[in-house]
Amino acid sequence: MREPGFWHGPASLNSHLLKPLAALYGAVAARRLRRKGLHAGIPVLCVGNYHVGGAGKTPTVLALAKLLRDLGETPVVLSRGYGGELRGPVRVDPARHAASDVGDEPLMLAGTLPVVVSRKRAEGVPLARAHGATVILMDDGFQSPAVVKDASLIVIDSERGLGNGQVFPAGPLRAPLRPQLARTDALIIVGNGSAAGGVAAEIAAHGKPVLRAHLKPGEVQVASLRGKRVLAFAGIGDPTRFFNTLRSSGIEVAAQRAFADHHAYSQAELEGLIAEAKRDGLTLVTTEKDLARLRHGGGLPDWAREIVAFAVTLEFDDAALMRKFIADRLFKVRERKPA
Repeated sequence: MREPGFWHGPASLNSHLLKPLAALYGAVAARRLRRKGLHAGIPVLCVGNYHVGGAGKTPTVLALAKLLRDLGETPVVLSRGYGGELRGPVRVDPARHAASDVGDEPLMLAGTLPVVVSRKRAEGVPLARAHGATVILMDDGFQSPAVVKDASLIVIDSERGLGNGQVFPAGPLRAPLRPQLARTDALIIVGNGSAAGGVAAEIAAHGKPVLRAHLKPGEVQVASLRGKRVLAFAGIGDPTRFFNTLRSSGIEVAAQRAFADHHAYSQAELEGLIAEAKRDGLTLVTTEKDLARLRHGGGLPDWAREIVAFAVTLEFDDAALMRKFIADRLFKVRERKPA
């Protein structure tokens, strides 16, 4: 969906008129958070957001997967597979699945580590364990009570923060903020902005870690695009962040096109972008997640091969603190309930 502009602006009439619906939605969401879930039998780390839309969750999952592997663990990602038709449980296979089957984020992640998609998350736990998981890394699902989490790590964008701070549909929050804060074990702030300062102060006041992180562009892609003029397009939660990342990397963005998050591109749309880029002498650039939506059977159709994927990785400013937090949490979980 494309986020309404008033979600990230000052108090507005639209937000005020939607408050009764937001109160009802929030009450249901808060009650749902209190439900009991399945104990997976192995540690479960959840990477989530307080709000709908993007904040850097997928790069965070990849960064944590690398950290877990460095600790000698075998992480398997568990995802609901938003945007995919398969209910699962199924292990994602990039050689035969498309984003329309399993969702764009799971398909992108599956190029690096094992991913299980299950519409009912609890039903995906046995399959994750069958594939050798020593730790389940949940991609989203913070507000879902289906599986008990041993640590919930919340990702928030430093520039956008929580928008207007209202619950959906009056604002971007998926549930009232207070019960979400109570269930947070660590906060990860992406970027140098100050919009997340209030939330960070509350989390820190309760003795929970607040970590800064940054998205680092791939050196190869940056080098190949410098000196070129690009047409950038993205259908993610915050396309502006992608465009700004390109510019801050010294890449000239001559034109940009923003689409709704998880947008299913038609061939006509993409052929139009390709034609525009050729006409104006531009290089067509998008995100890895967007490119995943164009793949089928492990490859790209011929008409999409001219599109460049701009890769980014997430790096923690204090990697040692994050490593200690994860290692300590895994130790405590296993000491309490051995697998």
